[in-house]
Amino acid sequence: MTSTFDVRNPATEQVVRTVPLTSAEETDAAIARAQAAFPGWRDVTPGDRARLLRRFADAVEADIENLARLEVENSGHTIGNARWEAGNVRDVLTYYSAAPERLIGKQIPVPGGVNVTFQEPLGVVGVIVPWNFPMPIAGWGFAPALAAGNTVVLKPAELTPLTAVRLGELAREAGIPEDVFQVLPGKGSVVGQRFVDHPGVRKVVFTGSTEVGKQIMAGCAAQVKRVTLELGGKNANIVFADSDLEKAAATAPYGVFDNAGQDCCARSLILVQASAYDRFMELLEPAVHGVVVGDPGDETTEMGPLISAAHREKVASYVPDDAPVAFRGSAPSGPGYWFPPTVLTPPDLRYPAVADEVFGPVVAVVPFDGEADAVRMANATEYGLSGSIWTRDAGRAFRVARGVEAGNLSVNSHSSVRYWTPFGGFKQSGLGRELGPDAAAAFTETKNVFLSTEE
Repeated sequence: MTSTFDVRNPATEQVVRTVPLTSAEETDAAIARAQAAFPGWRDVTPGDRARLLRRFADAVEADIENLARLEVENSGHTIGNARWEAGNVRDVLTYYSAAPERLIGKQIPVPGGVNVTFQEPLGVVGVIVPWNFPMPIAGWGFAPALAAGNTVVLKPAELTPLTAVRLGELAREAGIPEDVFQVLPGKGSVVGQRFVDHPGVRKVVFTGSTEVGKQIMAGCAAQVKRVTLELGGKNANIVFADSDLEKAAATAPYGVFDNAGQDCCARSLILVQASAYDRFMELLEPAVHGVVVGDPGDETTEMGPLISAAHREKVASYVPDDAPVAFRGSAPSGPGYWFPPTVLTPPDLRYPAVADEVFGPVVAVVPFDGEADAVRMANATEYGLSGSIWTRDAGRAFRVARGVEAGNLSVNSHSSVRYWTPFGGFKQSGLGRELGPDAAAAFTETKNVFLSTEE
């Protein structure tokens, strides 16, 4: 078995670092160390645990530019996005640094005594991170887990381990004990599988494809092991004729082409009310042509490359030679896994680029008639993660939002993730919620204690 992995820059195809891969035996040893470290971390006073998390956040803050440059080189993210992503890790750590002192239980009125509940940590938590947003998605898992008193073993995606490794170093610099937070680069079939199979791991947090999520869920079921799953998405951007069409068209490319469309929240299906369809397409074309695709290290770049040659081939399969291409943006030629922003006008919802999660800079635009039609079309998918609704009618906005089967909807915007609010999906887009005020509690068990007061 290969013991190392060559990490490549997606914009140049050059090897930037060779990373050792963690073996199954090394994973088991790391889990054993995390188990041994758990009692000590659990017993750190809430105030001291909070201070350590704030020191971790400060260490990330001091290293933001370095982390961002690493992500540009490793993942092909634009420098602007990468700075935001590193800042999100800082902000999420800061947010959950308040959790240790607020994991309060309840006093429940009962006859014959006093009843109280406690929120107690689970133990070792395994966090499996995808390649599309390596930094923030890691933080969404490890920050609330550590805050609740758990120890964490984290497996970054094989393609994008560099920022996770650096975050592990920063945690140690901040005073987080080495065995409390461990980063284990390696294959999903090896390291991730041990997280699922090892009885010492009490919960698995996974972000990735629905197919792999189902396998993880099935594996965890054998041990009645807790899981949080954030999986695929096929998200609709619903544009009504009464909306600000100019703004809706100008922002639509950034709702799907951000991170080259490699986003489970990408609005890769634009549903436009039929009476506004032609005008919307007229406005959309210059907006798509205006997306700046190029060197992700350049401050003006808005979209970088895809993550790998294999993924580029998969995305290209959704745009065959006879595809109904309305118009395309530009992309560099030469080395790098480039793919131009592409707009399709398919005949119906059965077209593959409409039905599937493309996970690339490809968007389909389809007309609809009225509210009921829009909701029906938005829900004609096994996924239910995110979406947008564009209208000036507040009543319509709430009616459609309540009708669309998705966990995260925004009106007149493409916002999906805010660390203050819960994030997760309906249907096959996942199980459980991340972020928001309740995330730390998802890494605890509720213990009930009754004290009899009867003589």
